[in-house]
Amino acid sequence: MITTDLAPGSPCWLDLGAPDVRAAAAFYGAVLGWEYESMGEGGDMEGGMFKKDGKTVAGLGKLTEEGARSAWMIYYTVTDADATTQAVQGAGGTVRVPPRDLDDWGRMAQYDDPLGGQFAVWQPGKNSGFELADETGSLSWTELYTTDAAGAKEFYSGVFGWQFSDMPMPGGGGAYTLITPAGQPEERMQGGLMELPVENLVLAGGRPYWHPVFNVTDCDAAVAKVTESGGSVQMGPEDAEGVGRLAVCVDPSNADFVVLTPATPS
Repeated sequence: MITTDLAPGSPCWLDLGAPDVRAAAAFYGAVLGWEYESMGEGGDMEGGMFKKDGKTVAGLGKLTEEGARSAWMIYYTVTDADATTQAVQGAGGTVRVPPRDLDDWGRMAQYDDPLGGQFAVWQPGKNSGFELADETGSLSWTELYTTDAAGAKEFYSGVFGWQFSDMPMPGGGGAYTLITPAGQPEERMQGGLMELPVENLVLAGGRPYWHPVFNVTDCDAAVAKVTESGGSVQMGPEDAEGVGRLAVCVDPSNADFVVLTPATPS
């Protein structure tokens, strides 16, 4: 589970780069019940925070990078962003945004893994990250689709020290790798990675990509809101044994995410 008690290597923040901030705010408000708080609009600073029940759950900003696709960026807690940057480069990754301070909130950096999967890190200052996780309307899981699961495990283990365990996919569909932060018990499992052929990664032009999984009380109702609001569904809704009912969705600007109604413990 993802918590707000943030251990090194665990997800602590996510933000969306969208071509139309107002449209994205309306879409996720309808689908996830989020309220949007602008931080002042105009130019490159257009954006703000998503909140659920008064607690900050994610960020939203104007997509300004030339040729970039709209997507969610997931940030992981680190104690030293500069040391992490060295680890990324040493493991074959590249630096998209070098470490930099955001006032006294904290220090951030963004990277590509060796195959092009984008992710980010956050070294907390006075702000440690999101205020709500693993509850309705908040992040409950992270997931990487990649063409090289073994390579991904080697890279992210080198950068974060993540612990991995494989479980078989139903129907002989290969393995799904579960991710737990370094030194944490299995209850702190935070995400997974799955190997897919390049033709299944069309959203990112064949490159690997991370996406968030959001907890919802009713997966089918959330999917109906997705389509009513101009988004689409890539898979589902369907039941996954021991996990819950889920659907892979795409917002109107082609940013992908998953909605999940967790299984009720028996």
